[in-house]
Amino acid sequence: MKKITLILIYLISSVSLTAQLYDDSKVPGTVVAYSPASSGKYIGSPSLAILPNGNYVASHDFFGPESNEHVKATSKIYTSKNKGKSWSQIAEIDGAFWSKLFVNQGKLWFLGTDKHHGNTLVRLSEDGGNTWTTPSNAKNGLILEGEYHCAPMAILTYNGRIWRAMESAMGPIKKWGKRYGAFMLSAPIDSDLLNADSWTSSNILYFDPTYLDGNFGGWLEGNAVVDKDGQMWDILRVDDRSTLEEKAAFVKISADGKNASFDFNTGFKDFPGGSKKFIIKYDEPSGLYWTLANVIPEQIKKDNEGTNPAKIRNTLALFSSPDLVQWNQRKVILQHPDVSNHGFQYVDWMVKGNDILFLSRTAYDDGVGGAHNNHDANFLTFHRIKKFRKHL
Repeated sequence: MKKITLILIYLISSVSLTAQLYDDSKVPGTVVAYSPASSGKYIGSPSLAILPNGNYVASHDFFGPESNEHVKATSKIYTSKNKGKSWSQIAEIDGAFWSKLFVNQGKLWFLGTDKHHGNTLVRLSEDGGNTWTTPSNAKNGLILEGEYHCAPMAILTYNGRIWRAMESAMGPIKKWGKRYGAFMLSAPIDSDLLNADSWTSSNILYFDPTYLDGNFGGWLEGNAVVDKDGQMWDILRVDDRSTLEEKAAFVKISADGKNASFDFNTGFKDFPGGSKKFIIKYDEPSGLYWTLANVIPEQIKKDNEGTNPAKIRNTLALFSSPDLVQWNQRKVILQHPDVSNHGFQYVDWMVKGNDILFLSRTAYDDGVGGAHNNHDANFLTFHRIKKFRKHL
């Protein structure tokens, strides 16, 4: 009995010590979750939603050498009942990776894959994220079988359907980037989203080595966005390591969601932070499209010539655009001078009234050596940009 008691005291002390490793006041925003670099489990895939009752819900997964991302990934769900001031964990899900929380028809959903390059799944929670359905077949959340890739990209509601950009990871070249093919998933808003038959998939556009004069390394993490003419686009992050001038790819999607097409002569457009994950949303009151992106400031460009632009994630800035083509930087939101071990990335955001709320996969100092690197984040942090339209 004494031995068991000592073990319990040790375990409790260890948990307490882990919780006290970092100083909250020195980490930007509000800490939702923390995982030290020594754990070998890094914070990934921030996702944010607001329930009809006003509660906030957040999620993340784990990646890294000690995670089970390649077998059956783990995601955690958190809630805040005080507008993001504090958070508590309410669920842990086995078999959820790269997943996005969203509300449809007053219910909470979670859409992503079951692992790194896994099946595409959707889950339903009818109690605010505490419990979830378990995808088991095509009638209960198993949407696509195979190897798929995504990120917690925005779920767009348009023309009676919900839209969600995805990538196949089943291209012939089994390398990061080159294996990814862009396509669009959509379903009627009022359909049974757990039923695979409700979903329509477009054709898949795979890697083409001739794009960008041979410098094209792949596209991924696409955004479903409608332009002001009503045209649906899949706007994707682009891998091009030959330059620090970043860009995005515009894949055209037919109105019925069945056809994807790309014009390589006009489809690549300059986009700040385009080599990292970004989310684009339209804001009706301002009449503008907005994004939070990992821009590379000019001085950092000068200091990092020849670097893969995707590795520079230490500056997060707010941008707006009238037309999805011309982007204007409005404000630097988060920044740290160190490129190697600090990052504010994979931001998921939404507009709430006059504010933007966002979650960041944050690599930052924690008192025990910080993050493994700028990519392998140790924090999930919540932030609010008050009266964001004033920055116009």
